[in-house]
Amino acid sequence: MPFQFSHLAAFCISAIVVLLTTPIVKEIGLKSGYYDPPGGRKVHQHPMVRLGGVSIFLGTLLALLFSWWSGGFGVLPPNQEYEIWGVTFGGLAFFLIGLADDLCNLSPQIRLLLQSLVASAAWWVGVRIDFLSIPGLDGLVSLPLWISLTATVVWLVGMANAINWIDGLDGLAAGVSGIAAVIMLIVCLFMKQPEAGLIVAALAGGCLGFLRYNFNPAQIFMGDGGAYFMGFTLAGVGVIGLVKSVTTVAVLLPTLILAVPIIDMSAVIFERLRHGKSPFSADKRHLHHRLLKAGISHRSAVLFIYTLTLWAGSLALAFSKVPNGLAYAFAATGLLSYASWQVSRRVRPS
Repeated sequence: MPFQFSHLAAFCISAIVVLLTTPIVKEIGLKSGYYDPPGGRKVHQHPMVRLGGVSIFLGTLLALLFSWWSGGFGVLPPNQEYEIWGVTFGGLAFFLIGLADDLCNLSPQIRLLLQSLVASAAWWVGVRIDFLSIPGLDGLVSLPLWISLTATVVWLVGMANAINWIDGLDGLAAGVSGIAAVIMLIVCLFMKQPEAGLIVAALAGGCLGFLRYNFNPAQIFMGDGGAYFMGFTLAGVGVIGLVKSVTTVAVLLPTLILAVPIIDMSAVIFERLRHGKSPFSADKRHLHHRLLKAGISHRSAVLFIYTLTLWAGSLALAFSKVPNGLAYAFAATGLLSYASWQVSRRVRPS
């Protein structure tokens, strides 16, 4: 099956590019002074370059360009070609917004405005949520254009920021995104959406390759550029690769696969508002902060959140009726139970 080889090639090319370019990006960042000092809410103890997202973006882009050049995308109908380019160029724009923030420290309001404009443009070319599943009703409800636009912008912008917000521990955002990308790839292939699957195959290779330098103890951070790029790309593929399948369960799959960052962001926003604070105010209310505060080690906290992400993804496999999906869900549930038991043993007595 040619698409399977194309996906493997995209994964490997992206991973290799990231492995080769990340040390170069790190060296440039150190010489240019673009690094993150320790202190405050930060858990790192030494200055860290925050430009690792450049490598992830380059790896993903070069892998996709190779796939396009080699015919991996096949001959796409115009509407599907627009969707692919919408996710690709939208990811580029989100990366540039994050990179500008890494270099120039943009205000939250400016970032949100720029992200909303890019997400609206992606909606215009076809990266859009057109249907909604309502509990108690059979089938799907077609959305009016203005609701479709609003839902799409909230989804794309929200996921980009959700991935950025969990980027608080070494390897956390890259690992969570890599796991989610692999799960999304499997579901895309099963639902006969191989073109969308190529995008997440390349992204998965970039994310997991980056862990070579980003897992604890990290040598480099991805920065906002990398986090925004990964979040938007995952959200975009969730729309064109899963939701476009027009089945009730498909509408829910992206939310399930990305449940961990979604729930973490939602809980943090709710807590900030409940205490009369701005949703953009920085604090230590995230799940990874709470695990560290409870006495869990840095690596154990990251691995536990990886397990949560894998478990949520396994539920998506089961609901999408991927072969052996239910078995994967049971296995992931057992792994999560074991991880929870290990974490409970390490919790510091209050």
